[in-house]
Amino acid sequence: MAGHDTLGTARNLSVATAAVGAAAGGWTFADPGLLHGPEAMQGSARGTALVLLVVALPVLLGSWWRAARGSGAAVLAALGALLYVVYNGVLFLFLTPFNAAFLLYVAMLGLALWAVGHLCVSYEVWAVGQGVVERAPVRGVAAYVWVVTGLNVVAWLARIVPSLGVYPTPMLEGTGVQTNAIYVQDLAVWLPLAAVAALWLWRREARGGVVVAALLGMWVIEGVSIAVDQWLGALADPASTVVSTALVAPFIALAAVGLVPWWLLVRRAPAFMARSGGPV
Repeated sequence: MAGHDTLGTARNLSVATAAVGAAAGGWTFADPGLLHGPEAMQGSARGTALVLLVVALPVLLGSWWRAARGSGAAVLAALGALLYVVYNGVLFLFLTPFNAAFLLYVAMLGLALWAVGHLCVSYEVWAVGQGVVERAPVRGVAAYVWVVTGLNVVAWLARIVPSLGVYPTPMLEGTGVQTNAIYVQDLAVWLPLAAVAALWLWRREARGGVVVAALLGMWVIEGVSIAVDQWLGALADPASTVVSTALVAPFIALAAVGLVPWWLLVRRAPAFMARSGGPV
């Protein structure tokens, strides 16, 4: 595995991700003429852009600042913030009608993916993961991940199955899109990954510590993001059935609850030094 150079490249790619993400998020949030489609979906996209700007990117940069001082928990937090950028980069591209910021969205997604890739082949990250699984209450955290994953699968299938073969498709009414990239991502990638990573964690495998910590971090930021996008979406179109202010408080609560297993997992994460002998 690569060492210091790989981790340094991941950091540099993260900084580039933050720069492009700030441009994309700022434009999306501030320009009333950029977005198209239903008003509720425009408001929702602006909510996501706002959380990208004021939560995800500061967490990303702040985590790297702490990681430069040897914090193992911080490098896992940076990975979680990057996963949030990847997840929502896909939504900006496929759940938002094509617009002038398209290339910024592509660049943001690509940079975040490459940053994640470099982190995932870094010796230091896996060393932190090994330290995490040796010290943390892994079985309780794994059970939490399985419960959240299972409930999410049930919730999505409850919407999807009744819509199969029905046109116009009930679950897409009011969204202005032909399919829902949230369901595609969650059911094809993120929820299966969470279930498998929880098994790795249960077995105290280093990859379980890394992946679960990153996913829990992503879920916390995403909980805040959903609350804000529901709020701004409902503000843009109070009559819409796609968004609801009733979801704001529950998702803020879920984000707060999600901090607990994340903290239990990473609170005793070992500090690390690059293999060359100095901090990142």
